[in-house]
Parts: sequence; structure tokens; C-alpha cells
Amino acid sequence: MKKTIFSLLLGIVLVLSGCSLAPKYDRPEAPVGAQWPSGAAYQAGQTASDAPQSPDVEWREFFPDEKLQKLIGMALENNRNLRLAALNVEQARTMYGIQRAELLPTVDAIGSASKARVPADLSSTGKRSTTEQYSVDLGIVSWEIDFFGRIRSLKESALQEYLATEQARRGAQIMLVSAVANTYWALAADRESLDLAQSTLTAQQESYNLVKRSFERDVASNLDLYRAQTQVDSARGDVARFTQVVAQDENALNLLLGAVAPQDLLPETLSAVVTPKGVSAGLSSEVLLCRPDVLQAESLLKAADANIGAARATCFPRISLTAAVGTASSDLSGLFESGSGTWRYAPQATMPIFDTRTWLALKATKVQRQIVLTQYEQAIQNAFREVADALAVHGTVDAQVAAQQSLVDAVAETYRLSNARYTKGIDSYLGVLDAQRSLYAAQQGLISLRLAKLANQATLYAVLGGGADTSSEATEL
Repeated sequence: MKKTIFSLLLGIVLVLSGCSLAPKYDRPEAPVGAQWPSGAAYQAGQTASDAPQSPDVEWREFFPDEKLQKLIGMALENNRNLRLAALNVEQARTMYGIQRAELLPTVDAIGSASKARVPADLSSTGKRSTTEQYSVDLGIVSWEIDFFGRIRSLKESALQEYLATEQARRGAQIMLVSAVANTYWALAADRESLDLAQSTLTAQQESYNLVKRSFERDVASNLDLYRAQTQVDSARGDVARFTQVVAQDENALNLLLGAVAPQDLLPETLSAVVTPKGVSAGLSSEVLLCRPDVLQAESLLKAADANIGAARATCFPRISLTAAVGTASSDLSGLFESGSGTWRYAPQATMPIFDTRTWLALKATKVQRQIVLTQYEQAIQNAFREVADALAVHGTVDAQVAAQQSLVDAVAETYRLSNARYTKGIDSYLGVLDAQRSLYAAQQGLISLRLAKLANQATLYAVLGGGADTSSEATEL
């Protein structure tokens, strides 16, 4: 018994002090520039250096619109894609727990009974006999003592895969928050475009009625009448088109929410929404290393290192232990009598001598590590490009909005003067027609640019790695 206890204690000590054959992890150098791009496209939109960076701003603070906040809350609670991501995290956490449990021995209680009849010609006494045996054991079966860190490397790999899944969930939450905001603003913009199309239709119908009365008095030509009718028909088509688009926007928003959006939470027009808070990209591109997709790729890279350690450990001896203590007797009533105690232990060592699969598996893990490293570098490069594109829009969209607003004002004045000259009979209706088309197109363009400005704020916030809670259950592991 004492020898058994000593063996178990010795095995535990060896497990706790065993070595690891996994390569030491050093974060690879980011394959992008240390600073963000510079130039004419970026200078005008540089945010003040004291502005908060995206990961430092919680989404409720970034989106001050109360209606939008409630919709985002509904999406975080009901969205099925986010729910799947959360379930994947729970599954990965469970798999990590299973792998971590491999370090500990499994203790089983085993009770057995047997009864056998031995014929006379096989019996050592020359007489037939009946034997009975009963036993109760408490033991460890084939517990691998992790001398070379194979199990601990597999545990580390499972942990990093769990962390990668957690980052995937966080990334899904960020994208969901951004998608709800963009869809909310798109619905507001399309509703404003619908209002503009309806008001344009009303104005075009009034112009058509005016031209028709002039035509009936032989003041306007047949050509003027048909030109006015084309404007009415075009406006009617736009009203129908934007009615369809608004309905589709609501359907898209309902899909993101995982429920039907209450009508009182839907925006009326783009002018009525509360603009989001400004964010800064930071002074260097190191902020990208905190993006969920980059952290996910880095966790998978660490898991690949751990798999190399596990593969290396398979080239060394594997030592396992089977041990048990209990009681045995030929009589069921004598199981727990004095002198019926039993014990046994059976250490076993297996040393691979010739198995090409072991070396090929090690080579495969090293190749897999190179694949994951390339994917990690690619994730950083894609993240850098996304932020650079968002900064380019951020640096130019204000100038575009200002220019478009000036264009709208100029075209509106042109339309007013053209309409006045036509009413007084100075010019033909062709000038009014061209001015109407230009004004309508300029107004729609202004709505699109205002939407692009709002969407860029949400995009910049998302690509910098913000928009979600940064807490993780992984800190408890």
C-alpha cells in the first residue's frame, strides 16, 4: 500500500514538473507600416489626438441615438448568428475542459464477481470443483504521466482554440452592432428619399397641370406637354422604387434583430437621427493587434505552436500507470474481513523505435504552423487596408457633403429662375425640365453622401476593433 501511494505521489510530482517541447512563442512582426497612410485623402479628416480610440469606447457611448440603442440591444439578444457564435464558444470551452482533465488521473470504483466450474480432468486435485471470487477495487487505469508535455501541449492548443472562438464571437458582435446601425441609417436615408420623391411627384404634377392648361389655351406646345408628363412618370416610378426599398430595409433590419422592429423605434428621416461619436485611429497601426479577427488568428498561431510540442513529445517515451487498491475474497461475506486487502500497480513505458508516421505528423504540424502564420499576417494586412480605406473616406466625405450642398443650393436657384422665366414666357419648358432633373439628382446625391458619412463613422469604429464588450470568460481559466 505504501509503495502504491509513493508511486502515485511521485507521478503527480513528475507531471507538475515535466518539461514542454513546444516552441517559445514570439509575436511575429506586423507586415504593415507602423503609421497610417498620409496624403491629401487623409489630412482633412484627421481626428484630434485626444479623441477616444475605438476599442476604448463602448457601443452605447458611441451610438447616442436612444432608438438605435434599443434596436442594437434587441439584436444582441435575438440575432441567430450571434447566438451560434456564443454556442461555439461554449462548445470550445467544454472541449478545453475535457483536454485539461487529461492531466488528472481517472479514479474508478470497480466491483466484480465470478463463479466457475472446473471439471475433474482439468483440476489439479483430480476432482471437479466450483470456484467463486468477489472483489471491490478503487484504482487508476492507464494514467499517462506527462513527462514530456504532450498532454499539456494539447491542453494549451485547446485553450488557444477556445480563445480564438471567443474572439470570433466578439468579432461577430462588433459586426452585428455595425450592421444594425448601418441598416438603421439606410432605412432613414431611403425614407427621406421616398419623401423627396413624393414631394417631387407633387411638384411635377402641379407643373404638368400648369403646362396642360397652357396647352389647352394654345400657349404651350404639344412637346412641352409630353416633356412635363415624362417628369411625372419618372417621379411616380421613383416613388414606387423607394417604397420597395424602404420595405426591404425594414426586412433586413428585422433579420438582424431576430424579431420584428417596433414601429416607434424606426427612424423617420436621416435628418432626425442622432449622429454617432467621433473616434480616432490612434497614433500607430498597433491598434490593429487588438482587433478580434487578428487576436483570433494569433490564438490559432499559438495553438499551432502547442501542436508542434505535442507532436515532438510523441517521439519520446510515453509512461502510463495502472494502480488499484481493494479487497477480494472467495466468499461474498468475507470481502471486508481482516486480511482480504489487495493492491497492485503496473507502470508501462512505450518507446517508439520505427514509426514514420510520427515524423510525418511532426512535419505536418510545422507546415500547418506556417499556414496559420501566413493567415495571421494576412489578417493584419486586411485590417490595415480596411482602416486605411475608412480613413480615406473620413478625410474626404466632409468636403464632398459641402460641395454637394452647394450644388443643391445652386441648382435650386437655377430651377427657381428657370421656372419664373418659363412662367413669364421668356424661355421654353426645356430649361425648367433640365433644372428639375438636376435638382432632384443633386438632392438624392446629398442624401447618399450624408448616409455615407454616418456609415463611415460606424465602419471606422468597427474596423478599429470597437463596438463590443471586451470582457471574456477566458480570464477565469
